[in-house]
Amino acid sequence: MTTLFVSDLHLEAERPDIGKQFLLFLDTDAKEADDLYILGNLFEAWVGDDDPNTHYFAIKRALRKLDDAGISVYFMHGDRDFMVGSGFTNETGVEILKDPYKVSMYGQKALLSHGDILCTDDIKYQKVRTMVRDPDWQAKMRAKPLKERLRIAEEARRHSLEQTLNQSLQIVDVNQDAVETMIREYNVDVLVHGHTHRPGIHTIDLGNRKAKRIVLGDWFLKGSVVRWDSRGPRLEELPRP
Repeated sequence: MTTLFVSDLHLEAERPDIGKQFLLFLDTDAKEADDLYILGNLFEAWVGDDDPNTHYFAIKRALRKLDDAGISVYFMHGDRDFMVGSGFTNETGVEILKDPYKVSMYGQKALLSHGDILCTDDIKYQKVRTMVRDPDWQAKMRAKPLKERLRIAEEARRHSLEQTLNQSLQIVDVNQDAVETMIREYNVDVLVHGHTHRPGIHTIDLGNRKAKRIVLGDWFLKGSVVRWDSRGPRLEELPRP
């Protein structure tokens, strides 16, 4: 039995190389797994399930193919694709998870998160995150014409890039106290998240015990996956074909 975790693919038409590698991954590694967890930012932007962007058709078909084969695929919203909804899940068979989400993994207790909720030093971002995750805000956004939503998403993307470039690395990374608090609150052995694009495995000293924090990488230059089986979790790189 094997469970796979990925995040931060940021799929978009301008980067067909990422989409091609992910499709290969879905047709090979994922096909041999029992479960696949996508921990946010599968898409660079998602303004609503009614977006007719043909670039995503192949991805949707591949996810549906996994579901039809009996492989469970789970999706967690990220800061780029928080508008993914029931239309997408109906097409793909993917199940949406709340953030954070606790799950048992081969005898260990794990907590899954996109990771942005842990970046508590970025106070402005956390306020925006709370706003855009509000169901009423999302309903108002979905009611806008598609063209307007696409324009808003492009403006938000440019603003996000500018903000990231102007902020210190500490602010855009996770807060250590927030990490420890979440691990204690949910009483887990391992925390798995993405968002920061800083892949690695970290040991967290909680005083009376130790836990692990596993950070997934992005797919900009190569793939990143956590492969978890009876031997435990392993963070692996996937070279670009």
